[in-house]
Amino acid sequence: MKKHVEGAAIRLENCSKTYGSSARALEPVTLNIARGETVVLLGPSGCGKTTTLRMIAGLVAPDKGGRILFDDQDVTDQPIEKRNVGMVFQSYALFPNMTVAENVGYGLKIRGVPRADVKIRVNEMLAMAGLETFANRSIDQLSGGQRQRVALARAVAARPRVLLLDEPLTALDAALRERLRTDLDRLLRSLGITAIYVTHDQQEAMALGDRIVVMSNGSIAQIGRPNEIYFQPANRFVAEFVGAANIVEASLKDGFLELPGGRVQVGSEASSRREAIAMVRPEAISVVPPEQSSWIGRVESTSFLGDRVRISVGEAASTPIIIDAPNSLSVEIGDRVGLVIPPSSVRLLPA
Repeated sequence: MKKHVEGAAIRLENCSKTYGSSARALEPVTLNIARGETVVLLGPSGCGKTTTLRMIAGLVAPDKGGRILFDDQDVTDQPIEKRNVGMVFQSYALFPNMTVAENVGYGLKIRGVPRADVKIRVNEMLAMAGLETFANRSIDQLSGGQRQRVALARAVAARPRVLLLDEPLTALDAALRERLRTDLDRLLRSLGITAIYVTHDQQEAMALGDRIVVMSNGSIAQIGRPNEIYFQPANRFVAEFVGAANIVEASLKDGFLELPGGRVQVGSEASSRREAIAMVRPEAISVVPPEQSSWIGRVESTSFLGDRVRISVGEAASTPIIIDAPNSLSVEIGDRVGLVIPPSSVRLLPA
């Protein structure tokens, strides 16, 4: 839980962005972000997430009729320097001619904060970021992860109302990215700053977001908590973009999906439908002997992934079914297997 809340509540009202006469980068968006909340804007390149972030920052103005409010104060026409936002970029944007401590204190210095107070705040930020022993080093003596910590400490030092992060971990290797993701989550929850985080990485979104805003083609496809986005996707795009998903198109009869390899029971929501697009996550499917299931397929491939075995099963549906099974499971290519899914794990999507 966040210890205290210092950030601003944010509201976007009917905010769109058109470049030139017809290049629409963002369709009209309305979005509410609570004080102290971490919201992740998730989606592929060109979906509008960075435009939304830059609009909140004051770097991009919404089209006529759009409004941006911080704590019910209209800031639509305010420039970035008057909004009291902190920004962290993928490129770090640090000053190479300054030490770590000078970089962290730069924003405070140009705001006219007394020198003694700057020193106190800088020391607090260096301790927070685990950089105390690096205070007098130059930026070119730091690793990529250390530079990103400096950028974050600098952004937080000025105590912004809103912290904006634009794919800050993308340039780092996978292991370091995962470590910093954990550190960043801990930091945001301890500070209570309102944070908006842009990424195309669904694992980052799941790990960091109180809520996730999934975007596609300049529009919001779904807003929800990470578990809602994963288990209850609003449409096929969300289902396939957030995690691995089996998408099955089939006819419905008496509450069952009729598939080439047999029948799969679904929930009561299917009672009034005759055709369905269904989603099942790979880990929701159990592999059993064929005589123990009404849905049968044949193993096409297996991959040992350490914590699990990923199996591709053909003949069960019109496309291969992907299953994440326990790593103790032993099957061979060509084996006939039964597949079992709890009805509650089958999500019916809009046609």
